[in-house]
Amino acid sequence: MTTISLCMIVRNEENHIGKCLESVCDIVDEIIIIDTGSKDRTKDIARNYTNQVVDFQWIDDFSAARNFSFAHATKDYILWLDADDVLLEEDRNKLKKLKSELQDTIDSVTMVYYYAFDDHHNVTTSFRRNRLVKRARKFKWIGAVHEYLAVDGTIINADLAVTHTRVHSHSTRNLSIFEKRLENNEVFTPRDMYYYANELNDHQFNEKAAVYYEKYLSLQQVWKEDAISACDKLCDVYIRLGDNTKALYYAFKSFDYDSPRPELCCKIGYFFLADSQYQQAAFWYERALKIKCVNENWGFTNQACSTWLPHLQLCICYYHLGDYEKSYEHNEAAAQYRPEDVHVLHNRDLLQGILKNREKAVSV
Repeated sequence: MTTISLCMIVRNEENHIGKCLESVCDIVDEIIIIDTGSKDRTKDIARNYTNQVVDFQWIDDFSAARNFSFAHATKDYILWLDADDVLLEEDRNKLKKLKSELQDTIDSVTMVYYYAFDDHHNVTTSFRRNRLVKRARKFKWIGAVHEYLAVDGTIINADLAVTHTRVHSHSTRNLSIFEKRLENNEVFTPRDMYYYANELNDHQFNEKAAVYYEKYLSLQQVWKEDAISACDKLCDVYIRLGDNTKALYYAFKSFDYDSPRPELCCKIGYFFLADSQYQQAAFWYERALKIKCVNENWGFTNQACSTWLPHLQLCICYYHLGDYEKSYEHNEAAAQYRPEDVHVLHNRDLLQGILKNREKAVSV
């Protein structure tokens, strides 16, 4: 049977690391914890699961730390996780099955990453990552921040998800690393430029974020998924800046890189809905629902934009168009994902009242 080394880099993760390791410790054959400077109980908790807890001096370089962790692995394959990741029971069973069946001709296995959730526990952001790699191939991490694992060869997409558990907050850590690199006159790769723009966007430095997203899109060689995402984020930036013309321009510009995505269709629908153009808005929200989201998508996907959100907006559109039956149908479709949403409950009461009154009028 295939053997697996779990490699992790951690710092001040006492609130998460135990749950992470508990979810996977009986499946992997070796656990390597690289600590980059914890001041809490992270290392003590990790030692309950492994004696391989190694210190690493932090040098503002995530790839250096991850490559250091990989260098300590001794098993056939390397699985990497962050301390706030877990495998849920269904995915634990899938990993066990994968481990028993994995052929040594496979160089990398990708898994879906459930990165963010709404307040009704629906996945809102997901994407794929190379998650389990053959140690003998000596794959390397690249990039000081927002690092990626450069792999090639035979890659398979597993029907298996890693679940992120942290409540997100925008730390200045990554932004500071980028700023230091700029001060040192380091040349940014296209990927660096895109992720630097993301950090600026997250911290509401709107004008500067717009500059770097547009610089990125002006490059000749860009990854289409990041380009689409840049258009999506530029749309948001210009909405905040009060320039809806530019915002709508970038929503449509995303079509230059690939077929329409649900996220951008919902953005376009938003503009028409805000302008009380309900038929046009309905067209774009209907389009968002018709686009099938698949787990093979490597880019960031907001699953709300292909599930409950278009239905809820279509409820509004058809209400204003006077089609109360359709409005009710879409509201109930949204309720399948958000049964306790106050907007859904309000819409239901309103529309049921309208439809009952109409039935009474017809019967009279």
